[in-house]
Amino acid sequence: MKQVDLFVNSVYQNTKGNKKEILEMKAEMRTHLLEAVYDLKQEGITEEEAVKIAISRFGEEKEIRTILGEMFKAQQVFAKWILYLSLAFLVLFLSVFGWLWQNAEEQSSQISNVATEIATVLENKTTITPEMIMAIENSIIKTDFITTVKIFDVRGVKEGEKPGDYSNVFEYVEEATPDYKFNQAVWSPEWLKPAFYPYGNGDDQWFVSMEQRVFSKVMTIILFVGVTIYWTLFTIWATINAYHQKRLNIAWIIIFALSNIFGFLVYYLVGKRKVMA
Repeated sequence: MKQVDLFVNSVYQNTKGNKKEILEMKAEMRTHLLEAVYDLKQEGITEEEAVKIAISRFGEEKEIRTILGEMFKAQQVFAKWILYLSLAFLVLFLSVFGWLWQNAEEQSSQISNVATEIATVLENKTTITPEMIMAIENSIIKTDFITTVKIFDVRGVKEGEKPGDYSNVFEYVEEATPDYKFNQAVWSPEWLKPAFYPYGNGDDQWFVSMEQRVFSKVMTIILFVGVTIYWTLFTIWATINAYHQKRLNIAWIIIFALSNIFGFLVYYLVGKRKVMA
């Protein structure tokens, strides 16, 4: 009926959303209206009057349009916020992880430089003098991550001249008393789960052992939590999207959950192919 069609089209005139879903809702409303008109005509009411009564039962046109517009807008906003939140969490956690990673790389470079400075101080020296100690400690305190430094005189270890049966320098420094030791307090809050890794460097005369603070555990946690939150939110968004497009089933949910954005890309391409067909 022309009047019914005009009314349905006017209701959905400015409604934004998925076109396929809007067409399905328009068809559903038209069917209900035609059924109502048919029932009223069976009661002896004229077709024109039956159409007016059926339309009035669905409410005023403006009110229906407003409700539908708000409904679609709320759905769109909610879905968009889910997507934006997933991307925001991903960017945030990756940024923090990247900063910590860069800090770890700089720390690695710094400890190598400190080892070189200490080696230069010790070069061709037979004993460690107070002046050498001052130079060594100045190199160490410039950093904020080196906690312990031990220096061993390893001359004669390979030749077996040192007490004990050692096949290499590393076995010797594990048990021997250092010729020099320096401890430095560094910032290492327990909640950041700090770890302390050894760093060794030496030659035939001296071996320098250093312990450095690293935040490798918190880096792993940040990366895992960030990716997990992003993955979960993106899966929810993809599921909502599929639901609105009337294509949601358990298979797509599993694909979204396992392959995330790649799964949604497959979903999108499959849908596009069906439309083109």
